[in-house]
Amino acid sequence: MSEVEVIVGQVVPVISTAVVAYGTAVLTRAQEAAVDATATLGPRLLDRILRRAPQPGQLESAVTDLAAAGGEDPDAVAALRLQVRKILERNPELVTELAGMLPPAAQAGATGTRSVAIAGNNNAPISTGDNSPIRNAR
Repeated sequence: MSEVEVIVGQVVPVISTAVVAYGTAVLTRAQEAAVDATATLGPRLLDRILRRAPQPGQLESAVTDLAAAGGEDPDAVAALRLQVRKILERNPELVTELAGMLPPAAQAGATGTRSVAIAGNNNAPISTGDNSPIRNAR
C-alpha cells in the first residue's frame, strides 16, 4: 500500500464525519479554523513575550499604536519589531520557546550547478542562464 493510500485511508473517514455533521458548512468551518489558528497564535505569542518583558509598557504602547494605525503603518510595525527584538535579545530561552510555537518554516534545497530553490513564493522570473533576455520591468 502506498503512502498516499495510507493517508487517504486516515483522512477521508474524518472528513466524511465532519461533512455528515456540518454539511457543506464544513467548508466554511475549515476556513474559519485556519483563520482561528493564526488569530489565536498571535495573542499567545504576545502573551509569552509580555510576561518576559522588563518594561511591558513599551511593548504595550507599540501594540496600541499598531492597532490604532489599523496595521497599515510601517513605522508602527517597525516599533513593534524593535520592542520584540529587545525582549528576545535579553531572553534567549524565550526565542526557543516561541520557535516551538510557530509552524515550521518553508524550506528549500537545491544542489548542482545553477540550481534554484525557493522556499515560499516567487513573483519574478528566475533565470540561471548566461545573457538572459529577462529584464526587470520595474
